Amino acid sequence: MSALSPVLKQATPVLAERGEGVHLYDESGQAHLDFTAGIGVTSTGHCHPKVVAAAQEQVGKLIHGQYTTVMHKPLRTLSERLGEVLPNGLDSLFFVNSGSEAVEAAMRLAKQATGRPNIVAFQGGFHGRTLAAASMTTSATKFRSGYGPLMSGVALAPFPNCFYYGWDEETATKFALRELDQLLATVTTPADTAAFIVEPVLGEGGYVPANTAFLRGLRERADRHGILLIIDEVQTGFGRTGKFWGHDHFDGKPDIIVTAKGLASGFPLSAIAASKELMARAWPGSQGGTYGGNAVACAAAIATLDVIQEEKLVENSAERGEQLFAGLREVAESYPVGGQGGIGDVRGLGLMAGIEFVTGDGSPDGATAARVHAAASERRLLLLTCGTQGQVVRMIPPLVVNGEEIDEGLRLWRESVAAVLG
Repeated sequence: MSALSPVLKQATPVLAERGEGVHLYDESGQAHLDFTAGIGVTSTGHCHPKVVAAAQEQVGKLIHGQYTTVMHKPLRTLSERLGEVLPNGLDSLFFVNSGSEAVEAAMRLAKQATGRPNIVAFQGGFHGRTLAAASMTTSATKFRSGYGPLMSGVALAPFPNCFYYGWDEETATKFALRELDQLLATVTTPADTAAFIVEPVLGEGGYVPANTAFLRGLRERADRHGILLIIDEVQTGFGRTGKFWGHDHFDGKPDIIVTAKGLASGFPLSAIAASKELMARAWPGSQGGTYGGNAVACAAAIATLDVIQEEKLVENSAERGEQLFAGLREVAESYPVGGQGGIGDVRGLGLMAGIEFVTGDGSPDGATAARVHAAASERRLLLLTCGTQGQVVRMIPPLVVNGEEIDEGLRLWRESVAAVLG
């Protein structure tokens, strides 16, 4: 009898039977408040009726129309619809299945378009588990250890992580940009540097937002040196942060954008977007794939865009995010860092919230975070952890969450923290 790999560990003990909105239901019919959204995937909630209907209709027409063999209507329509929400000038798309694939496609495009071999990534970033993506990932060693050597040509620069450094935003940003300049002077000359790749908010790295001065600094250096700026919006895109794209908070301007997760409400679909001129510089045969741009996934993505716009989910993300952060900060004030540790920081954007636990000396406290996470699961509040040592508990509810559900989540969170920290 076969079984799943023992390395695959569930974050919660739930055996999900069905999902509806912000809830998952187990085999006994017990409801669990899902503030994980499948790691930010089910942005329209579980089984949104319009997404379900679109997928069901498409299944009866065409399941797989391999997109380098034939064109199908959902792919063409989705490409047109994404043009309404993509940054200006990014009018050419390539679709694949996962975030890792899209990241690798973006990296490949940047190298082929510039003729340069190196990529600069930023400390704490997560870009995937495949070889090239893992080579650019530094959110934790578990994503890149044990199967080296990794891809060469990746240089790492600091991210302005204020809490980690113990600095204010201006100091952390000046340091990060100064070190980037030093990197370009000592490790990878601009003439060898194809692209910078950065998340607007570190995901697995601990839900740490970037800032306007930092992204403007990257843009200025990219323009000065002919380097491309890749913004990885896999987790932050499609309204997650209270704006459609995470970089919209920071006046960012990507040359290539990477999107996945919330794109199709749970169906495997990812994409990169660039200008037609830049995309045309990819080498023939470098873009393709058997399952990319699947017809059912594209139909679900079109329905997802409809729901986001009709139900004003980006606006809801911003409003409910304010409510969520106000409650989380109130709880944090009750458990300040003392001799036994406590909540060191609450941060994020929109419905992307991270709560960092630290010991009395300010060190990451993954053990306490794990205990609080487990206590929440016992109360049927489903959460996830992240951070280099699992010290950050993260909340990423579906964008359809309402005020009452946020209040319920905060109540369960308060009880969970109290159960562990007293």
